[in-house]
Amino acid sequence: MTVSDRWLLPDGVEDILPPLAGQIESLRRDVMDTCQRWGYQLVIPPLIEYLESLFTGTGHNLELQTFKLTDQLTGRMMGVRADMTPQAARIDAHTLGQEGITRLCYAGHVLHTRPKHMLTGRTPIQAGCELFGSASESADMEIISLMLEALRVAGLPSIHLDLAHVSIYESLIGEAQFDRDTSAAIFDAMARKSVPELDQLLGDCPAGSAGARLRELARVSGGPEALAEARRILSGASESLSAALDQLGRVAQMLERDFPEVSFGFDFCELRGYNYHTGLVFAAYVPGHGDAVAKGGRYDAIGSDFGRARPATGFSLDIRALVALGKRSLNRSCAVWAPAQNDAVLEKMISKLRITETVVRALPEDNGVDPATRGCDRELVKQGDRWVVQTLG
Repeated sequence: MTVSDRWLLPDGVEDILPPLAGQIESLRRDVMDTCQRWGYQLVIPPLIEYLESLFTGTGHNLELQTFKLTDQLTGRMMGVRADMTPQAARIDAHTLGQEGITRLCYAGHVLHTRPKHMLTGRTPIQAGCELFGSASESADMEIISLMLEALRVAGLPSIHLDLAHVSIYESLIGEAQFDRDTSAAIFDAMARKSVPELDQLLGDCPAGSAGARLRELARVSGGPEALAEARRILSGASESLSAALDQLGRVAQMLERDFPEVSFGFDFCELRGYNYHTGLVFAAYVPGHGDAVAKGGRYDAIGSDFGRARPATGFSLDIRALVALGKRSLNRSCAVWAPAQNDAVLEKMISKLRITETVVRALPEDNGVDPATRGCDRELVKQGDRWVVQTLG
């Protein structure tokens, strides 16, 4: 191995350096502080767990994204977390075991075997909130509102929210009773929004049938007019379908009232997380960025594998992506430069300043250095027998 090989990092893995590291940490703190002000308690799950825990509920879809290793103490297989949601569910169901409502928040690195797309790395910094113990619509509204507030804290411009409800597809595909292969092909075409394939697969379905309604819904997306069109297509359908559409309508009303600056729309082909989501799902986007910056939804069955099924809803986001896309104004130079002098008055002044300020103390090797290169915009200067803070000239 050559010397140059020793400092190579794996593809999709990188150091985070100043000032970006400071910006990421600042946003992480602000997002977690926001969640805690809403009553969400911070948890810090372990970086590695046994595979059985990581692949529970939402975790089954994460198997290909999870790095696996052997526990040298027990011989059992472990994994490095690729998503913190299953860990939060385990903590709620088994470790805490509380009755009633539990609100948890978290933030930390996750590791992916492959980047989710070309513009992301393999070590996102995930943050999120999970609300356990409530199947109410109010819980869904709270989670959506908190997610949008977190995005507002990140300084994201022009947020667009996509809304969907997995029970719509679930009810129609169940009513149609297609064979397994046909159902899989329809699911794949819906997920890719491939209308021509759906026309081929469902073109022979009689008008008014579940298959024909699926085919029509694939063409429907957009704002309030899309919800009205979906109501027309699904008129006379089951009560569960009507209830899903009604819930989408009430969420839209809440957004118009509380978040008028957020645009929203409906996507009836949205099947992300279909295998574990059980109701309302949502994803936030910003212009010029194709991937969702935050996403979430309801997943009521996740705790059953831990022996304690609980209704749940939540969201997650990538702190690193939010820093890149947000418009937060952060001062890069906001420290005070203190000279390398042995002076009792200076020492007291430095201690006092460090209660509220960043103070960088010069060392002997810093003789002649420009304090601005050390991230300072002010300096301590002696005037008579006093030390005062002055702006760098």
